[in-house]
Amino acid sequence: QVSLVESGGGLVQVGGSLRLSCAASGRTVSTAVMGWFRQVPGKEREFVAAVNWSSIRAYGDSVKGRFTISRDNAKNTVYLQMNSLKPEDTAVYYCAAREGAIVTSTIRYDYWGQGTQVTVSS
Repeated sequence: QVSLVESGGGLVQVGGSLRLSCAASGRTVSTAVMGWFRQVPGKEREFVAAVNWSSIRAYGDSVKGRFTISRDNAKNTVYLQMNSLKPEDTAVYYCAAREGAIVTSTIRYDYWGQGTQVTVSS
């Protein structure tokens, strides 16, 4: 069993930056794919980014060039650095984990955090 806890969300102005953290506990996740998703009310959960154990990364089209995912296996933590934030980035951001390859589908992830709110104001 894996427990994921997100932190770092908040209110930021357009063009600003935030860094989200996701701390994993319960078992080692050093070989797991760690991902970030986001969701706004009334819409499906959207893939944001993912990183595998060897730091191969994947990004959703809407965040490429602005967001960076990274991981610290020694700390069992994954980060999402978000720059040049836009109002459309406003959402609840969720951390997720799975074994195997990087995938972008929510149903393929086995473990989820409780989410952290990011609000970008104009």
